[in-house]
Amino acid sequence: MSTQTFEIPTEFRDFAEKSVDQARNAFGTFINGAVKTSEQLGSSATSIQSALHAAVLKGLDNAQANANTAFDYAQKLVRTRDAREAFELQSEYVKTQFAAFQAQAKEFGALAQSVAR
Repeated sequence: MSTQTFEIPTEFRDFAEKSVDQARNAFGTFINGAVKTSEQLGSSATSIQSALHAAVLKGLDNAQANANTAFDYAQKLVRTRDAREAFELQSEYVKTQFAAFQAQAKEFGALAQSVAR
């Protein structure tokens, strides 16, 4: 019984890697623009607006961190040599993202409590 390994062609990995880089750059541009807009809006904020501004910035920070993690994962995934390596990478990614989402939810809960006060 022979075991065949599935290999992703180099051209496909190169194309996928370029696509991930382009998507990362486009998303970074979007986030930077959103942060600048949020900072401009926050310059005239009252105390409640300040708390909401902090929540928006925290959300943008989380979105950037989550996107970077997803882009890093995608880049690693296109470099995998076989299905086993891809499945291990997927498992690791799911675990770390679940932990990150839990931590982010706690942070938003704390921000919501500060706004309620």
